[in-house]
Amino acid sequence: MKIALMFPGQGSQTVGMGKELYDKYPKAKEIIDSAGDELKKIIFEGPEETLKITKYTQPAIFTVSMAAFEVLKENIDVSKYEFVSAGHSLGEYSALCAAGFFSFQDGLAMVKARGEFIQKASEANPGTMAAIMGMEKAAVEDICKQASVLGVCEAVNFNSPGQIVIAGTVAAVQKAVELAAAAGAMKCVILNVSGPFHSSLMSSAADMMAEELKKHTFNNPSFGTYTNCDAVLTKDSTIVKDKLVKQIKSAVKWDESIQNIISSGFETFIEIGPGKVLAGLLKRIDRSKKALNIEDEASLQKTIQELSK
Repeated sequence: MKIALMFPGQGSQTVGMGKELYDKYPKAKEIIDSAGDELKKIIFEGPEETLKITKYTQPAIFTVSMAAFEVLKENIDVSKYEFVSAGHSLGEYSALCAAGFFSFQDGLAMVKARGEFIQKASEANPGTMAAIMGMEKAAVEDICKQASVLGVCEAVNFNSPGQIVIAGTVAAVQKAVELAAAAGAMKCVILNVSGPFHSSLMSSAADMMAEELKKHTFNNPSFGTYTNCDAVLTKDSTIVKDKLVKQIKSAVKWDESIQNIISSGFETFIEIGPGKVLAGLLKRIDRSKKALNIEDEASLQKTIQELSK
């Protein structure tokens, strides 16, 4: 069986995520304990306002996702399956770690640094993001171009057909939302985020990440990962660092990544980590594909049962 592993990004976090797996499975406990007492406390106890701070959110989601992945590996015969992975934004680090490009501790160090760099860039270049529903890619890009007279405004997340996220300066994004609504968008929502993620306003974070990545060694993986910046299956450890730098300041091609995975013959997708955002997007992209998830004991058992059929 061919299984595509999907790993969530920022926005999927909830206080208490991973606690059931932590309490029941030694491997999950080992992973979460190794992330440090401060982060563990924030993951399990919050408060939510603290967990939502980017520099905590990113390592928290990465840690819980990797704990869930380790539990999955312990509960299935991995030799029976062919895997690929993909992760949305931050989740790309989880996807790469699961594939074996780097260790959990290296991944945690990179994700912590990434969260801090993005937070710094967001403070230096304030902005926001908005989701535009029910418009084609070309129409959204045209609206961003019109709104750019007021500042940076770019399409940054191509999540599924009819769901595109834009980012940029506050005035420009607000203008784009007005233009999209006037042009007949089904729905436009300003997102509750702390910065204009994946836009060119994140260039300073990308530069800092390039320096951080020089400290880490990447390995050849056991399976490939579809990378955000180009939606291409990547197995070459020598080019992944450049893609991770580019990822911070360029669009997440999630819809295209999933389409490419499906084109490669994958029918079963498992979202690993908190929430079901990516499973929901999969249904928008192709309802015929099986969407499973692992975030707690019930979802783990359901997934194991489905895989044994």
